[in-house]
Amino acid sequence: MREIKIIYGGGVRRIDIITAEIAEITRSYAAKLITDGNVFVAGKTASKNAKVKEGEEIKILIPDPVELSVLPENIPLDIVYEDKDLLVVNKPKGMVVHPAAGQYAGTLVNALLYHCKDSLSGIGGVTRPGIVHRIDKDTSGLLIVAKNDNSHNFLARQIKEHSFTREYEAIVYGNLKKDKGTINAPIGRHPTRRKEMAVTPIASRDATTHYEVIERKDGFSHVVLRLETGRTHQIRVHMSYIGHPVAGDGIYGPRKVIKSLNGQCLHARKIGFIHPTTKEYMEFSSELPEYFTKFLKEIDKNEI
Repeated sequence: MREIKIIYGGGVRRIDIITAEIAEITRSYAAKLITDGNVFVAGKTASKNAKVKEGEEIKILIPDPVELSVLPENIPLDIVYEDKDLLVVNKPKGMVVHPAAGQYAGTLVNALLYHCKDSLSGIGGVTRPGIVHRIDKDTSGLLIVAKNDNSHNFLARQIKEHSFTREYEAIVYGNLKKDKGTINAPIGRHPTRRKEMAVTPIASRDATTHYEVIERKDGFSHVVLRLETGRTHQIRVHMSYIGHPVAGDGIYGPRKVIKSLNGQCLHARKIGFIHPTTKEYMEFSSELPEYFTKFLKEIDKNEI
């Protein structure tokens, strides 16, 4: 059980809104905590619509997450490289990396448990064995998987120190004026839409994305992007922030649906890292998947 306790210092507001902001959770989960009697104002159990005044103490109890039982599944994997310490996997668009609410099967983790058996790092817990970093469901491409805790820690440290190479290709809306550039803008939880991220100075972390234009097309730009940091939805948020959201991104871009994409046109094309055992630099690349090249042709033929 995690406990959060603060003395409220703002104007009069509803407890469910404040709880969501303080605990960085969704409004619906905040409401559930209140209903379950896990939120207190001035020492008393709070009601859902209670108003909090300046100077009152708020205490929030967040129950420990219930670990899911994740089962191995015989799902084909596109393995680019594998040894006793790690795997490099080419994830297809539409595959979720690890189980979470609403998606308990058919994930990359389910496939890894079948392929690797007990040879996965345990640092990520039951639901994320071997997962050092992740990419979104509708982002395709390369990610690395650790087979033991030593490898996991060694690789995670490279990501933290920004020495881990991660390059992406994307098609974004509009024609970028500069051939190359860098976006330095902190990313944190969206202040009202708690499942989304945003460029914000509040409870955020530094984020840096480098981009370069490969080709400009009619209303779109084909770009390569390099991550210096690895925040949630970083490329999608940053490109939207500068007015060039990733094509097909219905969350951070136009609500217009591009049927041939079914999600953002974003591919993790390259990763590079120091191997945890040999200490040699290794780098792997992935060709653009069919959905990506098909969309490029549709743009050329003006068939969007």
